Amino acid sequence: MTAPLTIRVAEDADADSLLALVHSAYRGPSGREGWTSEADLIDGPRTTRDLVAADIANPSITILVAGDVLGCAAVTHEAGSPTASFGMFAVRPGLQRGGVGSTLLRAAEDLARDRGASAMEMCVIDRRPELIDWYERRGYARTGETRPFPYGAEGVGEPRDADFRFAVLQKDLSG
Repeated sequence: MTAPLTIRVAEDADADSLLALVHSAYRGPSGREGWTSEADLIDGPRTTRDLVAADIANPSITILVAGDVLGCAAVTHEAGSPTASFGMFAVRPGLQRGGVGSTLLRAAEDLARDRGASAMEMCVIDRRPELIDWYERRGYARTGETRPFPYGAEGVGEPRDADFRFAVLQKDLSG
């Protein structure tokens, strides 16, 4: 019998490991081992060490870490807001489809609920139908809203096309 996957809050010392994890899941050859790669859509870094370290230090952001940095997810929640935001979701490519992501998503939803959020929202590149489908199977729905891709922003890479948008998905956490 295997031990349950542990989930903990990221610490300053995790910044380099989290950066490597996020890059491995989304960019470069290792990302192609899993199904979350954006390597055919976007070149360059997915984030930077400084951005990861700033997120860890931000009291409105909690980065959850699964096991020995097998996966991570960020929950952003401003006190008193009914909505939390989900992001920086990554699972080591060789472990994708093994339950790490689902466990992290549930932990993120529980954290948001515990902090007083009644809804969780996220933005997904609209060219990622397989990823949007994965979230929909877990109770998220498209809101009909789209948001512009932050072209030129630090840590987002260089999209190969000029018409990227984010689809906004949301889940009711109160039920």
